Amino acid sequence: MNFLRGVMGGQSSGPQPSGAETIQKLCDRVASSTLLDDRRDAVRALKSLSKKYRLEVGVQAMPHLIHVLQTDRSDSEIIGYALDTLYNIISNDLEEEEQDDSEEENSQKQTEDLGSKFTELFIKQQDNVTLLLTYLEEFDFHVRWPGVKLLTVLLKQQGPPVQQIILVSPMGVSRLMDLLADSREVIRNDGVLLLQQLTKSNAAIQKIVAFENAFERLLDIITDEGNSDGGIVVEDCLLLLQNLLKNNNSNQNFFKEGSYIQRMKPWFEVGDDNSGWSAQKVTNLHLMLQLVRVLVSPTNPPGATSSCQRAMFHCGLLQQLCIILMATGVPADILTETINTVSEVIRGCQMNQDYFASVNAPSNPPRPAIVVLLMSMVNERQPFVLRCAVLYCFQCFLYKNEKGQGEIVSTLLPSTIDATGNSVSAGQLLCAGLFSTDSLSNWCAAVALAHALQENATLKEQLLRVQLATSIGNPPVSLLQQCTNILSQGSKVQTRVGLLMLLCTWLSNCPIAVTHFLHNSANVPFLTGQIAENLGEEEHLVQGLCALLLGISIYYNDNSLENYKKEKLKQLIEKRIGKENFVEKLGFISKHEFYSRAAQRPQPSFSSPDHMMFDHEFTKLVKELEGIITKAVYKSSEEDKQEEEVKKSLEQHDNIVTRYKSIIRVQDQELEELKKQVESIKAQNEQLQTTVTQQMSQIQQHKDQYNLLKVQLGKDNQHHSSHGDVAQMNGVQPEEISKLHGEIEAWKHKLELLQEQLKERDSLIESLKLSPAAGGTTTEQSSQTNKPSGPEVDRELYKEVETLRAQIQSQSTDIIKLQSEKQELLQKLSITPVPVSGDNGTVMVAKTADLERRLSTLLQENKELKNEIAAHGEEKASLKQQLDSSNSTVAILQNEKSKLQKEVAESKKEQDDLLVLLADQDQKIIALKDKLKELGEPVEDDDELESGDQGEEDEGDDEEDDEEDN
Repeated sequence: MNFLRGVMGGQSSGPQPSGAETIQKLCDRVASSTLLDDRRDAVRALKSLSKKYRLEVGVQAMPHLIHVLQTDRSDSEIIGYALDTLYNIISNDLEEEEQDDSEEENSQKQTEDLGSKFTELFIKQQDNVTLLLTYLEEFDFHVRWPGVKLLTVLLKQQGPPVQQIILVSPMGVSRLMDLLADSREVIRNDGVLLLQQLTKSNAAIQKIVAFENAFERLLDIITDEGNSDGGIVVEDCLLLLQNLLKNNNSNQNFFKEGSYIQRMKPWFEVGDDNSGWSAQKVTNLHLMLQLVRVLVSPTNPPGATSSCQRAMFHCGLLQQLCIILMATGVPADILTETINTVSEVIRGCQMNQDYFASVNAPSNPPRPAIVVLLMSMVNERQPFVLRCAVLYCFQCFLYKNEKGQGEIVSTLLPSTIDATGNSVSAGQLLCAGLFSTDSLSNWCAAVALAHALQENATLKEQLLRVQLATSIGNPPVSLLQQCTNILSQGSKVQTRVGLLMLLCTWLSNCPIAVTHFLHNSANVPFLTGQIAENLGEEEHLVQGLCALLLGISIYYNDNSLENYKKEKLKQLIEKRIGKENFVEKLGFISKHEFYSRAAQRPQPSFSSPDHMMFDHEFTKLVKELEGIITKAVYKSSEEDKQEEEVKKSLEQHDNIVTRYKSIIRVQDQELEELKKQVESIKAQNEQLQTTVTQQMSQIQQHKDQYNLLKVQLGKDNQHHSSHGDVAQMNGVQPEEISKLHGEIEAWKHKLELLQEQLKERDSLIESLKLSPAAGGTTTEQSSQTNKPSGPEVDRELYKEVETLRAQIQSQSTDIIKLQSEKQELLQKLSITPVPVSGDNGTVMVAKTADLERRLSTLLQENKELKNEIAAHGEEKASLKQQLDSSNSTVAILQNEKSKLQKEVAESKKEQDDLLVLLADQDQKIIALKDKLKELGEPVEDDDELESGDQGEEDEGDDEEDDEEDN
């Protein structure tokens, strides 16, 4: 309390003793009174005195008020008085409103410091802030509203420590988020102000608030309040949204993923009547545009920025901004901010840049929006801020946009200039600005043209063809020559700086442009003269840029001009300037204050036109070339030769890389086409598969119907057991039965004949066998008497016996065949009943005819179904062929061969390991069997068992053969 006593003692006009005594008595009354009404009256009195006697009430009553908050929670009225009193003590707003002009400066400083000191006292005990958070959950208006105001002023006075206390408090942020859902607008609006203070410069709290559905609630409030036509509540919500999104990539991504960008489009539907914009509407729309810029800021990660840019195009937000851009009656500051917003929405996004190139102004005849904006940029009567915004828009349109760069440069080329002069092109406006008498127009046009050449060697070479008619009767000069002519005429510093930046950008990485520049014999002496002179400080910038341009002429020199080869230029620098002096002058650029400012951000922002000297992209070029040029100046001729060789090899390598890139690009296109073909084939395949499935289901239905008819027909045949019915059910017609009977009789006759022949032959064989034994003596005598004829007779008989045996064997096979056919016929006949005669026969014949008709229809349907199945089979085969071709194409596209080979190798390795293990196990089994045999245990090998089984089978087969022979 010492500092508070010091403040009290230092005040010249302190409170009257009666006031101090009253405050003391009230504090004693709050501390000692046992009745709630007495304490309530005392706190009410302290509240009324807290505005006038802020210091005294704060010093004496703050501990008692905190005690009231801790102990009298049940009485909302006294709690409300206590919160209001604490708010009056801590807030500086009341003091500022009631401050008189006669107060001294010392008193003002002490008053401003009171709020911060009292806040430190209050938050010294963290439980006080936690207690205050619990009161924000109360629904009573007289408690909740003072609590919101008190916490807001605490955050204003001591933001980071209070934020930390709330962050570690359980559900601290969630309690505050409930304020946005309060139906009482006063509490809701003050809750927005509280969250503004809470989310300042604290990313952790910003994330928690965002994930507590803050975006949805705030956008609902803005919509309910009327978007840009709303009041100050809309402004507060927009400020809170900026706190949540600015420099917070997580919340920006959450905002985009939640489709909240689409809800921003209605904000910019301002209508056709743009006369009479209110100050609040201008403020709201300005904040809305700034919020869009927060999402697409160049300082954000490129991926997040590009995704937001695409979302803004698809939802129509960019189109709506372009409508405002081309509308009439829009306030100047809103128009300027809209141009800046459109600039960052299209920056580096080809889709948005193409759309912006197609936007036309509502004029007669219609003109492109780019042309209209360039007309404002080169018009010196336009506001400076607006001209800077147009330049930024043009730079963003050309950023990473080779197509747009080509379109701008093409308007300068002789073949595309409109000879009628009816329309003004972008190139004509840039040339007009480049050579006007206004130095700011010169600078803006030079920087804009430099951006059209940025990192595009082809356009740098094409721009060398541009010819300008300077005056009547004089021959035209090139654009490059005209720039150097103006540069040598000693114009304003801003004009010369702009032209030098254009020339440096033009000549960098373009040896042909360097050759054209050096071809003018006056250029090199002019540059060396500018660098060598000892000029004032205001010329240091020009000297540094001249040194940079001369260094570019050395580094990118292809030695095509004999008088201005690299070595000769370096000798010229050493003789006329000195290498150290040259490097020192070159360093003037990066050491300049304007250079460091321009290097910070892409948007050109200058306090006055005189400070407009450097462009952001040019600072990158200086940073890249400064060290290279310094090395190039100090290098010897041998090092230059080596560097040239390295450059040539690098160029060859770049050409090879470029060629392969083109090949890869073509292959990527082919791959995309093949993928599309595969997708279409897959779609067709799926359609055909569904068709096949449907047809198969229909075929199955027909089959079921056919089987059902067969079952019904079978039941009818069982009911009517007639000859014709049974014959038809067995697939045998009556005519076929008669033929079969005849064939059976014929075969029987043949069988009888064969059996008789067999008997005759058997008897003959028996007689032949018995003839030698029966007449032994007779044969001997006959053999003796007829010796020459005996062997011949035996041979003939033996041949006849052999032939008879062969006939018997063939006939036995025929008999076996006939017996099998006989068995089949007998089986057919066994199920054929005796035909029925008389009337029953006629009835059965009629039924038989009916069944024949039904069977013929069924057979016809069966035949048709088979034909359909065959056709579907053919279709399925063709579909399979198409599917196989598509699968082969997909397999070619998928590069998974290496993975499969690895898997196969691993599986082979595992298989080899398993085989080794199996071999080891076999060896172990053999060893164990050998041990068992040594121990005398009977062991049967697998081969013996198999051979035993085979032997048993062979014996069984032999027995069966013997039985058949018997």
